[in-house]
Amino acid sequence: MRPRGRKRRGAPPPGPGRAVGGRAAAQRRAGMSRPEAALEGLMKELGAGMAELRARRDELARLIQGEEAERSRLQGEIWALTEKLARTNESLARKMATRNDFDRTIAETEAAYGKILESSQTLLSVLKGEMGNTSKATELNSTSKEKQADGQKHS
Repeated sequence: MRPRGRKRRGAPPPGPGRAVGGRAAAQRRAGMSRPEAALEGLMKELGAGMAELRARRDELARLIQGEEAERSRLQGEIWALTEKLARTNESLARKMATRNDFDRTIAETEAAYGKILESSQTLLSVLKGEMGNTSKATELNSTSKEKQADGQKHS
């Protein structure tokens, strides 16, 4: 067991038979006691640790700043692409409406053309029929006139 009142840290103080010298003696001669030297060492270690933490924090801050800039750039691109998509959708809707109008107009025109074609065929059939009737009537008239002329010649 240790004697009370005296705390033991590091090497024991010089006693009888021990040389008074070494590091402890140099520290005492420099005006610094053993606990003060230990405290100074801890302070240096703490300072170095704090400097390392600050350096890590600064590096991390630099990385964060770079990623925030990248995020901002990407958000700008997303905004621009969203605007472009909206414009494209509007243009596409207008063009599709115009195409649908063309489709409707073409269908109506084709239906009207079909009716015109049907009417033309009917008219042509009627005309051919009338021409046939006119030809028959002309032939009948010709033959009856010829018969009358022949009849008058014979009389």
